Amino acid sequence: MNVVLDNLPAFWNGFLTTLYVAVASGAISLVAGVLLAAMRVSPLSTLRWVSTAWVEVMRNTPLTLLFIFVSSVLLTMDVLIPIGRTQAIVALSVYTSAFVCEAVRSGINSVGIGQAEAARAIGLTGGQSLQLVVLPQALRTVVPPLINVLIAMVKNTSIAAGFATAELVSTARTVSLANPGSALWVFSGIAVFYLLITVPAGTLANRIERKVAFAR
Repeated sequence: MNVVLDNLPAFWNGFLTTLYVAVASGAISLVAGVLLAAMRVSPLSTLRWVSTAWVEVMRNTPLTLLFIFVSSVLLTMDVLIPIGRTQAIVALSVYTSAFVCEAVRSGINSVGIGQAEAARAIGLTGGQSLQLVVLPQALRTVVPPLINVLIAMVKNTSIAAGFATAELVSTARTVSLANPGSALWVFSGIAVFYLLITVPAGTLANRIERKVAFAR
């Protein structure tokens, strides 16, 4: 336990890096996922094809492989992304957006077709109908799965440890190597830090779910 307390500043910095990467990736993936979901239900076949291809490729590609692509392959193509947190945010956002898209699409499909027909009957365009009528109802129904996706993304930030990002797992590995025999305490310590993110997220999700259930 002393090794955790003695290295608490290092763990705190790793926690802040993990939190920063998680919040930034979560925000980007939510926006991208909603846009992809809108494309998947678009009347334009080109948009549907692009969105479907994106989702299928990302959902069936290992996240580690995506990290390698962002950190190494893009470099050979003269696409320069700053090493560390920025690369992690790009990889996590691209990967998570596909899962957000599918969650939102399931919510859109759960909205009765009569809602869209009524919106068109009063003169709204397809885009306005989606934005003002369908999406607000769909997002209320997908709060639990979206929170689950984001919690999984928080845990996926640990992969960034292998790609020059000083987050929690990377910090734990460094501290463990510097203090032989302390691995159990060190990795138990970072588990607590992860819980500081995931447990409040789950609690917030329950509160939001109750509120939107009441609104429905």
